Amino acid sequence: MAGMVDGKVVVVTGAGGGIGRDIALALAAEGAKVVVNDIGTSTTGEGIDAGPAQRVADEIKAAGGNAAASTDSVAEARSANRIVQCALDHFGRIDGVVNNAGILRDRIFHRMSDDEWDSVIKVHLYGCYHVSRAAANHFKEQNSGAFVHMTSTSGLIGNFGQANYSAAKLGITALSKSIALDMLKFGVRSNCISPFAWSRMTGSIPTDTPEQQARVEKIKQMVPAKIAPLAVYLLSDSAAQVNAQVFAVRNNEIFLMSQPRPLRSVQRSEGWTPQQIADHAMPALKASFLGLERSGDVFNWDPV
Repeated sequence: MAGMVDGKVVVVTGAGGGIGRDIALALAAEGAKVVVNDIGTSTTGEGIDAGPAQRVADEIKAAGGNAAASTDSVAEARSANRIVQCALDHFGRIDGVVNNAGILRDRIFHRMSDDEWDSVIKVHLYGCYHVSRAAANHFKEQNSGAFVHMTSTSGLIGNFGQANYSAAKLGITALSKSIALDMLKFGVRSNCISPFAWSRMTGSIPTDTPEQQARVEKIKQMVPAKIAPLAVYLLSDSAAQVNAQVFAVRNNEIFLMSQPRPLRSVQRSEGWTPQQIADHAMPALKASFLGLERSGDVFNWDPV
């Protein structure tokens, strides 16, 4: 019996471990030929190690699948093009991209350095752009292709100490929507997944207080392999009608996330003065204000 993505060629960035590794393994198990991309850095972006990508590629081959390792960085256009070229060189085409590569450099906002900001934006947001852009013309020419981008509730909802990461992840959702709009006529789809899972990156979450320790124990229940089935599905022809959506996966739960839309409006035919806004507009709108929440406040029940 053919797998759901049988014969497709898919690039998975950040696939040397964690969520990316499980997605790569699941794709291969469903018949895809996989480019396992990972530069092999630490969770903060330091060091380079070719081992993780090659180990996952070897694991896929040992199980009877097809894979090639890539150790190029997603953060620069030239190296991102080499990632896509790796798929063409080894397998002759490219059908899908999973933009999963990422790093963390958490810092409370007023202490964040320019380097901490730039490095996270470059890997996450620029990385998604560079790899997607490298694949886009190939998708256009063959009139097919699918992108899956990893976003985060840190961007969709909010979190402490992650202004760089949150900005990048919310930017990725807008990038995904723009790709979906621009490339719809070429049969190209673009969707996002916001994953809840214990991984090498989330392993850096502080555990200095009992509350932090309890939070980490909950996250540990959510293994990376739970994310992979949705990614495989979104890259398959079975998802042909699924485009420009944002999903979240939390253990055994799959969520369709909302996207910004107008909630409420006020209008005056003669326009507004600042005082009229203070006296009338804001009191009328205030009932629909969104709270200053973070991810854990919204997803506040135990995972199932």
